[in-house]
Amino acid sequence: MKAFMDKDFMLQSPTAQHLYHDYAADMPICDYHCHIPPREIYENRRFENIAQVWLGGRNPDGSYFGDHYKWRVMRSNGVPEEYITGDKPDRERFQKFAEALPMAIGNPMYHWTNLELHVFFGYDGVLNGDTAEEVWNLCNDKLQHDPKLTVRGLIEQSNVAFIGTTDDPIDDLYWHKKIKEDPTIKFTVAPSFRPDKALNISKPGFAEYMAKLAAVVGKEKLACIDCVTDALTKRIEFFAEMGCRASDHGLDYIPYREASKDEVNAIYQKVMAGETCTTEEAEKYQTYILIHLGKQYHRLNIAMQIHYNCLRNVNRRQYAKFGPDTGFDMINTASCGGEIAALLSALDETNECPKTIIYSLNPADNEQIGTILGCFQSTEVPGKIQHGSAWWFNDQKIGMENQMKSLANLGLLGNFVGMLTDSRSFLSYTRHDYFRRILCNLIGQWVEDGEYPDDEKALEKIVKGICFDNAKRYFAL
Repeated sequence: MKAFMDKDFMLQSPTAQHLYHDYAADMPICDYHCHIPPREIYENRRFENIAQVWLGGRNPDGSYFGDHYKWRVMRSNGVPEEYITGDKPDRERFQKFAEALPMAIGNPMYHWTNLELHVFFGYDGVLNGDTAEEVWNLCNDKLQHDPKLTVRGLIEQSNVAFIGTTDDPIDDLYWHKKIKEDPTIKFTVAPSFRPDKALNISKPGFAEYMAKLAAVVGKEKLACIDCVTDALTKRIEFFAEMGCRASDHGLDYIPYREASKDEVNAIYQKVMAGETCTTEEAEKYQTYILIHLGKQYHRLNIAMQIHYNCLRNVNRRQYAKFGPDTGFDMINTASCGGEIAALLSALDETNECPKTIIYSLNPADNEQIGTILGCFQSTEVPGKIQHGSAWWFNDQKIGMENQMKSLANLGLLGNFVGMLTDSRSFLSYTRHDYFRRILCNLIGQWVEDGEYPDDEKALEKIVKGICFDNAKRYFAL
């Protein structure tokens, strides 16, 4: 029987162990998509206790922050909500999580949590209800006193070279400016352009958001569709000046419905006048804006990330209480591979298709995405169109293996840009280590089985490429 989480954790062959320890383990991290707040990086926040880091709480405006993966574990164990997002003391909340965690056998949360305790706090036991007091005291002492456990310390000891945050077009990027001006920050932090609110013409708050976008570009209002595209272009250019390497689109599904500028302008005017639009009209507007944005990304060498197939806030009662991003989302089954291909084709017709990374929350889309990639590659960069790393509910051993096997079967795994945290936690960099172990075990097994030669030079290039070098090249770091 293997020991739990030893140095060869998840590495099931001598080749896998060699690839991980000699090539993968010490590579820098390019965390090109996450949700951590740049302000906390600049201010070098120090957390008071482990519950603050893991379970979060409530913001001053009443919204919630925290790791909804952990919240779902607690809810699934029957923990009352007052211990999850409520105002119960942090020690009691932590106890409830510790008691729920042993039930998470086979869940990546069990591995991630204990990896974080091992890597950052030097704890070699396992977290459960009986060890909660010991872990609480150990973690809190280190969080309060260890210079390596401030926000910057966590990033530096994790060997993170690049962080791509997620930022709204109307953000003034004040904290990004402060980071750029601080010579003591040795890693790169860059904004990523997330214009979802400017695309969601059929959702509540659209008109109010467009008024804010107008104000940011010095306009009283955005009176026409040309005004909208001009405003978005100005903001993209500002983000590019601030070092932006990627955009991100988190849409329910990817539309493609062509329309003339005059038709799109009429739809926009209609909604801004307080009327509702049909689904077809919304898709025409979104398609027009996506094509415009794609061309700007190509011009400015910004990668376009597309996340889709999430059905959000499905528990209406809980959404009314807690708002978005609190753990009430699920996998959707929207079929829009043809629309994604049509969007890329429209951009490709004028040689303005940007580098693009495609993520679906539905693993059934893996093979479809894998076949889209080969239709739009070019000489700009190897693997210009990417199948994004296993995302959200797929961010576990089987999901990662399936995504990489699909990419290997239908494209070139060797050009994959690899892992990202997609996280709001500064302890989540262990997820890169988790991914690297799974990667090396997969490749190692192919070598052990005689399905790929024991070619040291080629294997080193592939492993180091997927861990960091491909992303460094792709995002022009």
